[in-house]
Parts: sequence; C-alpha cells; structure tokens
Amino acid sequence: MAKFFTEISPELKSFIENQKVFFVATAANEGRINLSPKGLDTFRVVDEKTIAWLNLTGSGNETAAHLLKNNRMTIMFCAFDGKPLILRLYGHAKMYHDRDEEFQNYINSFPTIAGTRQIVEMHIDSVQTSCGYAVPFMDFKEERLQLNSWAEKQGEERIKNYWKEKNTKSIDGLETGII
Repeated sequence: MAKFFTEISPELKSFIENQKVFFVATAANEGRINLSPKGLDTFRVVDEKTIAWLNLTGSGNETAAHLLKNNRMTIMFCAFDGKPLILRLYGHAKMYHDRDEEFQNYINSFPTIAGTRQIVEMHIDSVQTSCGYAVPFMDFKEERLQLNSWAEKQGEERIKNYWKEKNTKSIDGLETGII
C-alpha cells in the first residue's frame, strides 16, 4: 500500500544514497511526456525538502524545456536489490546553468564530470513509497563510462557547440534555455 510523507526521512535519504539509477519525469502543458533514466554520482539530498541533481550532456534536453513551461517534476527510485521499495519524489524544480549563481553554489557538491550541462534543484511537495514487489532483482555490475569518455574527448568548446546544435530545442520544438 502506498504511503505519503511531506519530506525525505533519514531512512529514505539512506535508501536514495545507495541507488545506482533514478528516473526523472517532466511534461510541458502540451507535447510529449519525458521520462529519463539517470546514473553516475549525480544526485544529492540537500535537506528533507530539497534535492539537486547534475544533468549531463545528452542527445536531448527535454527536462530543461519542460521546466521552462511547467516546473512539475517526479523522480522515482526502485530497489533492485535488498528489501523491495519504490520511492517517488513529487515537486517543483528549477534548472540552473553554469552562468547562474545557484549552479555555482551547488557544483562543488558533485564530482567533476565532463559534459556537465545543468543542475536541477527540486523542492519537494510530497514523498511516496510503495511496495515494489514486482520490481526484479538486478545486480549492479559497473558504471558505464562511455558518456564521460565521449565528453572528455570533445572538450569544453565542442561540447558547447553540441549544445547549440542538439540541445537548444526539445523534440516538440520548445526552447531549453541552454544558450
């Protein structure tokens, strides 16, 4: 049975810190709903009502476009080992770029990762847990290093050119605010 909470408890924070993947869902008022898997060491619980995550360069930039139109966001974690659990964080988010003071305030909370594009800050409206009984057991083997290797090889200037070419508009034609 689902349970709702108003904040992230110490137990749920510990669960989050032990997860290797999380999923982010956003939607503008029109167009497609976006659901993205995220990994690496890119998620932080700032306090019981606030989280932040490092958004890395990708083929699209849907989250940024959606947040400019409608700042609702859902984040989901699933236990793939140990005790079953699904955890959802519901809230309202803002996207920060390296030109923003908030980005500078958060960036030292994360490891240096080539291709860092934005930092997302979400203020939590509610937290939901549910059983996760049907989520399969899965073993973590290792992090994929392809994105980091690719971004390091590109260098900062080529990454910014990539953003201009591939990340300024969503697949529905919405502006992302990256430039």
